Amino acid sequence: MFTPGFSFTSEQRLTGAQRNDIAANVSKICSESFGPLLRFCSPFLSLKSSTSTTMIRFILLQNRQGKTRLAKYYVPLEDSEKHKVEYEVHRLVVNRDPKFTNFVEFRTHKVIYRRYAGLFFSLCVDITDNELAYLECIHLFVEILDHFFSNVCELDLVFNFHKVYLILDEFILAGELQETSKKAIIERMGELEKLE
Repeated sequence: MFTPGFSFTSEQRLTGAQRNDIAANVSKICSESFGPLLRFCSPFLSLKSSTSTTMIRFILLQNRQGKTRLAKYYVPLEDSEKHKVEYEVHRLVVNRDPKFTNFVEFRTHKVIYRRYAGLFFSLCVDITDNELAYLECIHLFVEILDHFFSNVCELDLVFNFHKVYLILDEFILAGELQETSKKAIIERMGELEKLE
């Protein structure tokens, strides 16, 4: 009798490892129990890691001079490597012609960036991720900041960095988009403001 090693609700998303486990177990059950009926199980076998798990590797907010105003890493890096990454990303996006796209390859990943006034919002994602979705993600983050700080500026980010990190954690968690509703994030931040 098959008993899964994990359980999940319909509201949770499966990770790549969980999809692989399910696909392996479905394949095993089909071959042992159904034999000739294996061809009917083939749609379930396509669950097996057809798409790799995608995630945001880091997010950077930098001004034109290269000062990093916000940096959040979702992969472990040494401090020296973080400074090197920040320097390289800044050099990459500042010197880029505005006529070019906002997507650029960076090492074995892809940086998606957008400039708002004097700030560059940069996301590093896997090479196969959807660029336009992350470009909209950056825009939504800026809209949330603008709404929360009432016409946000660089000084708001500097002096209220703890609130910016709270907003970011409501928006992106563990390198994946957590919430895409501007209203829900603003309401949650309002609740946190009341607690202070």
